[in-house]
Amino acid sequence: MEHGAHADHADHSGNKPIAILISLLAAVLAITETAGKSAQTEYLSQQVEASNLWAFYQAKTIRRTVLIGAADRLQLDRELVPNILGAGEAMDNRVTAWRKDIDRWETEPETGEGRRELTTRAQEAEKKRDLANTRYHHYEYGSAALQLAIVLASASIVTGVVLLTWAAAGLGVIGALFALFGAFFPVLV
Repeated sequence: MEHGAHADHADHSGNKPIAILISLLAAVLAITETAGKSAQTEYLSQQVEASNLWAFYQAKTIRRTVLIGAADRLQLDRELVPNILGAGEAMDNRVTAWRKDIDRWETEPETGEGRRELTTRAQEAEKKRDLANTRYHHYEYGSAALQLAIVLASASIVTGVVLLTWAAAGLGVIGALFALFGAFFPVLV
């Protein structure tokens, strides 16, 4: 009876390398999943930032367009209406002030809130968003490969098929490579 217990223990001791492989795969999977969630959060954050900047741009455009129409109309009225009680000078001053606002809303480098600056900022946010999305997809592919590797390694313990262990190790390497590309070289693949 004692001999059978040792033999049974000996059969399971061959699974130690596979158990270690599964542990390593699970650790890399946990890191990859965490990095993937971080990239996904960054993607969403940059999407909101880009949307907000484009909305601000649109608001500036609408205000600017309305003010251009008002300035043009007031200038036309000024040309048609005689200068009564100094109204002409007031109209000229108002048109001049509005034209300054129109120009300022087009470009405002000191605040970064002119239409040109908003366009640049929104495009930068879109680039960051796209990069985070690319990273996220690399992490997702890496996670999928690592999960499959864990399944194959587990199946190799049950079936004793060594080829499954090698396939698991290969998928684990592929998953880790996707994670590394997501972290360091997202635009290469």
